[in-house]
Amino acid sequence: MAVVNLEMPEAMVTYVMTKDKDEQLMRNAMILYPYIHDGVISHGKAAEILGIYKLDLITLYGKLGLPYIQMTDEEIEEEISTVDYLKEVME
Repeated sequence: MAVVNLEMPEAMVTYVMTKDKDEQLMRNAMILYPYIHDGVISHGKAAEILGIYKLDLITLYGKLGLPYIQMTDEEIEEEISTVDYLKEVME
């Protein structure tokens, strides 16, 4: 582990400075999330950095309402259409 000095609004300090391991994990996971979302690192790499399993990280994000798969409504509809088509072809 490394110690990092961050500048932040004074009112945030109470929420960031915690000794609770679960809160620390959540804070650190949230720091990494924008990098996952932007494709800079993968969920697997973020989990490795945090010292947890990838599935545990995906579950943590899911509990926070952050989806593992980022798809638009249009992309979801396309996937459903593909599945429907494949069902027909396989019958």
